[in-house]
Amino acid sequence: MRENDRFSALRSFDHTELMRTVESLTQTYPFLEYHYLGNSILGRGIPILSLGTGKRKVLYVGAHHGMEWITAMILCRFLQDLCLSYQNKASVARVSLEALLQTHTLYVIPMLNPDGVAYQTHGIDEKNSLFVRLQDMNGGSLDFSRWQANARGVDLNHNYDAGFAEYKKLVAENGILKGAPTRFSGEAPESEPETSALCNFIRFQKNLCGIMTLHTQGEEIFFKSGGKQVKGAEAIAKKLAALTSYRLSEAEGLASYGGLTDWCVQKLALPCFTLECGKGVNPLPISHFTSIYADLKKALFVFPTLL
Repeated sequence: MRENDRFSALRSFDHTELMRTVESLTQTYPFLEYHYLGNSILGRGIPILSLGTGKRKVLYVGAHHGMEWITAMILCRFLQDLCLSYQNKASVARVSLEALLQTHTLYVIPMLNPDGVAYQTHGIDEKNSLFVRLQDMNGGSLDFSRWQANARGVDLNHNYDAGFAEYKKLVAENGILKGAPTRFSGEAPESEPETSALCNFIRFQKNLCGIMTLHTQGEEIFFKSGGKQVKGAEAIAKKLAALTSYRLSEAEGLASYGGLTDWCVQKLALPCFTLECGKGVNPLPISHFTSIYADLKKALFVFPTLL
């Protein structure tokens, strides 16, 4: 079975499938390297893949949330097409991959939250050391199909140091006082090993010029935080919108605090773009994968050239 067909034939995409894909890609394309960004709470390795030799560095991040595992598939398919095109000295969306990878190094983290994806796709059982606590967090239910958080109920995309104290007050008013399927931000910024590892990578990465983080759903692009934006980011966002037909949006309410884009904009003045991929109800069905990737493909390839 061809790799493209294999993606479409899957029913979901968990950490096991991710690692199978990583091993297959790195064996097929020796110039594609990977190591582990860190480990999840339950000890799953979080792979970060890289290719290119250029000084300008670009980062792509997927699957902050358990229900959004389709974003990990999208980034793996992007890696596959990127490697094949580079090997064949081809261009995609008028981008010469050979030239691009001489000036840039691309980093891809397909799945930041492997434990949350595992809970959402497979549920939990009594072998899990957090079984009783997790069931309580989930309202007493063993149906984890709506789970977004990590292994101990922290929503990773509210665990960054951007409006953290204000967010804690708001969620308390909404009754979110402990670990939950979504929205609980943790006890402190970067309290979770997944976000801590990513923040440390970003902090100490010289010449990192931009980040794209994929979520679902809504076909929207976010690049501001609390009315703030990085110089030049709006022009980039407009070009991404033109390439995808997604609309530019500004986060409101609880969604406007503690995210990766918020942290990058507010604390680092680093261009970061959240793309809410596809439309429908999370988790988006696997049948949407091909069309979502088709809508995003040009933007994924062109993004480094816009920074």
